[in-house]
Amino acid sequence: MGRSVLWLRNDLRLANNPALIAALEAGQVVPVFVLDPAMTLGAASRWWLHHSLSSLASEISARGANLVLRRGEARQIIPTLAKQIEADAVHAGKSHEPWLREADRDIATSLSTQRRAFYRHRSALMLDPEQIKTKAGDSYRVYGPFAAACFEAYMPRPLTDAPKRIRGIGQIDSENIDEWELLPTKFDWADGLRATWQPGERGAQQRLTQFLEFGLEPYNERRNLPAAAGTSMLSPHLHWGEISVDAVWLATKAANTKHHVGKNAFLKELLWREFAAHLLWHHETLATAPMKPIFASLLWRRAPTELRAWKRGLTGVPIIDAGMRQLWETGWMHNRVRMMAASFLVKNLLIRWQDGESWFWDTLVDADAASNAASWQWVAGCGVDATPYFRIFNPVLQGQKFDPGGDYVRRYIPELAGLPARYIHSPWIAPESTLRAARVTLGKTYPLPIVDLKASRERALTAFRKLKIAG
Repeated sequence: MGRSVLWLRNDLRLANNPALIAALEAGQVVPVFVLDPAMTLGAASRWWLHHSLSSLASEISARGANLVLRRGEARQIIPTLAKQIEADAVHAGKSHEPWLREADRDIATSLSTQRRAFYRHRSALMLDPEQIKTKAGDSYRVYGPFAAACFEAYMPRPLTDAPKRIRGIGQIDSENIDEWELLPTKFDWADGLRATWQPGERGAQQRLTQFLEFGLEPYNERRNLPAAAGTSMLSPHLHWGEISVDAVWLATKAANTKHHVGKNAFLKELLWREFAAHLLWHHETLATAPMKPIFASLLWRRAPTELRAWKRGLTGVPIIDAGMRQLWETGWMHNRVRMMAASFLVKNLLIRWQDGESWFWDTLVDADAASNAASWQWVAGCGVDATPYFRIFNPVLQGQKFDPGGDYVRRYIPELAGLPARYIHSPWIAPESTLRAARVTLGKTYPLPIVDLKASRERALTAFRKLKIAG
């Protein structure tokens, strides 16, 4: 009977896991997760990882094996573990993250000198990132043609159930996950995360089932309404691989809906995730450097006080503050509001998009190296397929359009709850009598806007026009 190391990464599941299937076919398996120092996790992601690994360890234990936890450099730990158990091979899911690609190269070399195989299986994505190419053989830089190519090339694999039994190997040392201190230590800020999420494979499946039953049909109409439960909220489960994109795609296609508009809109969102991974695969500096080099010369403002107000949800612009508070409370923000908040930071405050990307990386439970960076570059106008530099979201008009009754704002900014809908997105224009009746004192109970929206828009346009002239 053969032996394999199953190196789990962004595929923390037992069902539809090709690396696990291959390892089981070979014989005995040692599942391992490595907390590598190169894995720069934000606080929200660390919280999620703790609970996801705990859930996975219980599922593996119930099937007769143990999840081995190790902390340190994977490039040393994986070959050492393979040698220790005399493994024939190491199986892992293929990753598009730069640090893992680099580690994979070193590990492949080490295993080769030991005459052990290293198999990487497509696990996190619909297609291998290098598989989709233009007719000229280049990588795609525009979403539309990329999505069309994916629709044509993608063939979901047949789904497989979680194995009933995993033949493990005993007496393999493992660290205690509590010693990793992934959870908050100084003070417990995770109440909202616990109330919102159930990390792990079961939580992922429950979220998908609920979305397909109640959210898919009206998805196209409700996905832009932050006060409604209109999105799937599957992003953190997909990021950690607690559910496979094949399973989500096939379940969506098979869902019984009267109309296909919502279904098609949701499938396109899965393809945007795929496009972001494609970009990161071909541009490893996606999170730090603009894909359009000319943007490196843009004169961003250094405004730490304004940046801090944005992070805390104290800009004085309600829809922006509601989004930033939702982020802090739940580790997630509605996608439409993410675009508003990002535009406000980059355009109205003229603060570097990398500062926003970094904050989202620390606070989002679905922080993904590809999607986070690609989305920020899109809003800033410096990425491929980017929004034009002159498109600047007006947060008041956006709030009135997508949160017309102000329900979203009232949920996360209770100090404005008493304001009527006509003033909820611009309390600074409300009559003093209306403010008094709502017990709102601007500048005290809720801040005045930290920036004039019209003037800041013109400032941004001037800066971006100079950039284009300079180019």
